[in-house]
Amino acid sequence: MKGNIEERAQQLAVYIVENQATVRAAAQKFGISKSTVHKDLSERLPLYNRSLYLQVKAVLEENKAQRHIRGGIATRKKYRGGE
Repeated sequence: MKGNIEERAQQLAVYIVENQATVRAAAQKFGISKSTVHKDLSERLPLYNRSLYLQVKAVLEENKAQRHIRGGIATRKKYRGGE
């Protein structure tokens, strides 16, 4: 998804807000790297659309707070055989 960076940043932001998605999920959906998603959202988006940036920031902070829980669940599934 090359091209207009401003448009890409806004599309990523809308996807994350609507789906409560993680950076990893957004990167996979749009076919770009996690670092590109992060850079688009944290550095580029605030310059173009501050209100959308604040919405995305809230979702990403929530995801970060829950990260350790998701990791524990994944580890449990791994060792219990996918329960």
